[in-house]
Amino acid sequence: MTRHPEPDPTAHAAPAAEITRTDCVQCGTEVYGLDGRYACPLCGWVNHWSEGHTELPVDVDKGR
Repeated sequence: MTRHPEPDPTAHAAPAAEITRTDCVQCGTEVYGLDGRYACPLCGWVNHWSEGHTELPVDVDKGR
């Protein structure tokens, strides 16, 4: 039987996301999000992805 080494769980780990809060710009509800990206569950307001505190990961097209 061939024994395969366990993969390193930290090899490609992304940095931990920060939970942030703001007030909804449409209805004033307190909303929480990840790294400055928010969606209000009451009125449906969503801030633009570019308003977040970090860069979004890039998904590389694998030649499709």
